[in-house]
Amino acid sequence: MKNVKAFALLLVAAVLGLVAAIYANNWVGQHNKVAANKVVVATVDIPAGSRLEPEMLTTIDWPATALPTGAVADPAALKSRVVKQDVVRGEAVIDGKLAPVGTMGGLSAVIAEGKRAMTVRVNDVVGVAGFALPGNYVDILVHAQRDEGKGETKPISKTVLEHVLVLAVAQEAGRDDTKPKVVNAVTLELSLADSEKLDLARSIGTLSLALRNQSDEATVSTAGITRTELLGEPKVFKTAAPVRVTPPRPRPAAPRHCIEVIEMPDGSTRQSCFN
Repeated sequence: MKNVKAFALLLVAAVLGLVAAIYANNWVGQHNKVAANKVVVATVDIPAGSRLEPEMLTTIDWPATALPTGAVADPAALKSRVVKQDVVRGEAVIDGKLAPVGTMGGLSAVIAEGKRAMTVRVNDVVGVAGFALPGNYVDILVHAQRDEGKGETKPISKTVLEHVLVLAVAQEAGRDDTKPKVVNAVTLELSLADSEKLDLARSIGTLSLALRNQSDEATVSTAGITRTELLGEPKVFKTAAPVRVTPPRPRPAAPRHCIEVIEMPDGSTRQSCFN
């Protein structure tokens, strides 16, 4: 009797296990049937400004429910297109990261619409010790002589531009390197008005760069600082030289004309004078 009960329990367990296996198999089969589309992805890291070549691209199956906006299915449609933003390996190549059709490669494809690229000379100090890399933002300061009038000048340091994007250092525009690079030139992205400011600033004084946090977009208006304000020197007020007043000379007395009259018969005389 005991053997019959044990056999019955084993049989029930086997049936339940079989049902569970069939259910799991059906569940996996249903999820494997999710619709997928072909999407072009990068096979290598592609820096901004690069022209796409067939060996840089491949296609993979991508779930239709999570298809990236602007995704491309045919690699041939991307031949000779230029990327305006970095694309990492395995990332979908979407139209939003591509320059317009016919755009030439290089730095010009990276410049935002309405902006200009301008290069300034720097040294290891001005260039923030090489940490001003492509993709970073900097403020630009100028040290110049301010005209105080009457032929006098005062040294002043002032921030002339803020939150300026670094496009390239020397002749490299790659943004995947975080190591400092001491170079002699930095290319900046500026509006046309800011380009004019920078051109004037570098002609009247010495430029310096100040590296800033990429997420900090706040601007601060400053009046600049002079040597007197920096060192707390007392202001010197110049007094006018005393003016010597020459007293007027006394007017000479008018000449007097006199006539001596001799009176007769006693011989006495008298004198009459007039002006």
